[in-house]
Amino acid sequence: MPVFQWEGKDRNNQIRKGEIEASTENEVRTILGRQRIAPSKIKKKPKDLFENVSFLQPKVKHHDIIIFCRQFSTMIDAGLPIIQCLEILQSQQENQTFKKMLKDIKQSVEGGQTLAESLKKYPNHFDSLFVNMVAAGEAGGILDVILRRLSTYMEKAARLKAQVKGAMTYPIVTLIIAVLVVAVILVFVIPVFEEMFADFGKALPAPTQIVIGMSRFVKGNILWIIGAIVLFIFAFRRFYKTEKGRAIIDEMLLRLPVVGILVRKVAVAKFTRTMGTMLASGVAILEALDIVARTAGNKSIETAVYKVRTGIAEGQTIAEPLSETGVFPPMVCQMIAVGESTGAIDAMMEKIADFYEEEVDQAVDNLTSLIEPFMLVFLGVTIGGLVISMYLPIFKLAGAIS
Repeated sequence: MPVFQWEGKDRNNQIRKGEIEASTENEVRTILGRQRIAPSKIKKKPKDLFENVSFLQPKVKHHDIIIFCRQFSTMIDAGLPIIQCLEILQSQQENQTFKKMLKDIKQSVEGGQTLAESLKKYPNHFDSLFVNMVAAGEAGGILDVILRRLSTYMEKAARLKAQVKGAMTYPIVTLIIAVLVVAVILVFVIPVFEEMFADFGKALPAPTQIVIGMSRFVKGNILWIIGAIVLFIFAFRRFYKTEKGRAIIDEMLLRLPVVGILVRKVAVAKFTRTMGTMLASGVAILEALDIVARTAGNKSIETAVYKVRTGIAEGQTIAEPLSETGVFPPMVCQMIAVGESTGAIDAMMEKIADFYEEEVDQAVDNLTSLIEPFMLVFLGVTIGGLVISMYLPIFKLAGAIS
């Protein structure tokens, strides 16, 4: 079926543009008429030569899904049927990959499947949490509320992820630059000084000899060193993909002095935010815990959540097995216990998530303020030490002449 590009004015006299898949131009006019848009231009879209080459197609971003949820929620709240909502969203979507997804989802819903079943076909974009919450919204007749909650949840999750990513980016980039600068000095600069010192006729100072020895070693084995680094990264990634490797590394992360505190706070914020959103949306607690465990991102947290799930299945409350894991802070367990006793567990989870997201903000600031002076000292000592070591013979010579 051909795709038509259109341009027109809506009922507020604002110019709108989009694309609609239809059999004829008249069908496009009929669809736009239902949307109260007066078209001024309609033309058939030329075919994309690379539409079947997947890696050349635009990716569906997290932000696209959030906007989709917001718009979908507003349309359903206005009383539009699901199929018409999907049709409008598809026609207005500029991302061609997402447009094709929405078209397939709309056709699945038209074929008799639920919206949740249709979304389940795209697990890379709509995870189990998203699908289960949509299913609960369809069953309870509150799909607009659920989609609004999902968009809010994803926005906060994205902000939390960006904070942690930002905190880790600075030291990693600084360390990489420092290693490259030191490598350039050892491979290209130090040999020049070595040739200059060859005619001194006297023994060089010990620091200078050490630096020259390091330069010879690095220059003579540069390919082996690069190969060893690449091999280490590859082996580390393979090891982390195994169950045992992931468990060991994730446990080590939680035990690190400063980073471990940040990782734990992020895990608590993510756990409580996800649980609070799902419980408020009507998802069963055992199913919610199963989803939370699979999306935890840390093997130690995942194991702890599965233990909580087992405890609840055996008749315990959430707080009891949660405190026994030793992963979650006592304050979190106590607040969840209060929420269970008052029957407001979802609201209590949201409050804990808000509190720990603020704690993550503070932890990121503390980590950044701690890393900055450490990295400056590291760079100063490393590069400064190399430079001073190479200038020691010159200082010694100058002293002898004077």
